Amino acid sequence: MRIDGREIGDGHPPYVIAEMSANHNGSFETAKRIITEARARGADAVKVQTYRPDTITLESNSEEFCIRGGLWDGKTLHDLYAEAHMPWEWHEPLFEHAREEGITIFSSPFDDTAVELLENLNAPAYKIASFEAVDLSLIRRVARSGKPLILSTGMADADEIGEAVEAARSVGCEELALLHCVSGYPAPAADYNLQTLVDMAERFGCVVGLSDHTLDNTTAVASIALGAALVEKHFTLDHGGGGPDDSFSLEPDGLGELCRGVRTAWEALGEVDYGRKSSEQGNVQFRRSLYWVLDLEAGEVVDASAVRSVRPGYGLAPKHLEEVLGLRLARPVRAKTPVRREDLDS
Repeated sequence: MRIDGREIGDGHPPYVIAEMSANHNGSFETAKRIITEARARGADAVKVQTYRPDTITLESNSEEFCIRGGLWDGKTLHDLYAEAHMPWEWHEPLFEHAREEGITIFSSPFDDTAVELLENLNAPAYKIASFEAVDLSLIRRVARSGKPLILSTGMADADEIGEAVEAARSVGCEELALLHCVSGYPAPAADYNLQTLVDMAERFGCVVGLSDHTLDNTTAVASIALGAALVEKHFTLDHGGGGPDDSFSLEPDGLGELCRGVRTAWEALGEVDYGRKSSEQGNVQFRRSLYWVLDLEAGEVVDASAVRSVRPGYGLAPKHLEEVLGLRLARPVRAKTPVRREDLDS
């Protein structure tokens, strides 16, 4: 899979996506700073969300449109999305700003008008949000763009994920990634069941990654060992910013730690290799080996009192101890010197 010229998966470092979501908090300048900081902290991409309140929900005060409990308790869906959405007119200048900064930017569209806007901006990829994973018509609409598609799977069961994958592939989507996700805000690490990543890759034949809503980076870093090629985390300038997503998002230092952590984990995975590593070469001398502990003359028979396995490692390897015992010396030896083949009669 490739996004904006960057290879993802197949032996390439993890791709880190900083999710702006609602963390602009209604300020265009804050949105620009989020992009700048994401680039400075090492993210590969910034993702935004493209919708209007009226394209994602209906304006209603009836109970089913009201949020009860959690971060957004008491709000109607329309109120929440009116507060959280990114104005249409910000998209073009923010896309330009990201390109000037040298960081990829793309979006989660929520309806046809959003896709049209993003296509006009030449968005290099798209993401389907977890809550839209069951909207197969939206998935097909986005997939028809021919751009790489990332599909988040929060709340979707295996059958629903399969339906979403089939919807994308049915209209020609060839570059598809699935993000294992838990749609809790925040989500406990224990809910993530990261072993699912392995099954997801095998079952659906896709590049896989993680959309991480935990409060630290441990889960994201651990996911790399199980095959995650992409990692997405919400990103804010300030936990105390007062927006709907700030409290469970990474601040700049945390994003920097995430980028370093997942790339270090990927480097550590490496390949199957039992050979001696370059960083070990200088320490070989400190392994155990056989040393003389007595002064002996040529012709004497070696017994257990004359030789020991000790550090450093300049003598014969300890595995040769049994074959050394009982042999005669070919030459004199001195205590505290390494046992050599040439010391012994064969």
